[in-house]
Amino acid sequence: MDKEFDLRDVVQMKKPHPCGENRWQIIRMGMDIRIKCLGCGHSVLIPRRDFTKKMKKVLEKHEE
Repeated sequence: MDKEFDLRDVVQMKKPHPCGENRWQIIRMGMDIRIKCLGCGHSVLIPRRDFTKKMKKVLEKHEE
């Protein structure tokens, strides 16, 4: 089950952030993926393997 996600997409993670928000924007992609909380602006770097496991769904695709 491959979930398609791309840079600047807004994704929902399985667990919400401690600030209460569960919408995250992908701001960097590579071996690790950096996501930014859209509630408080905190950013987290997660290994790609963990990210694909913890991501629930893509909420908004980034339009070029």
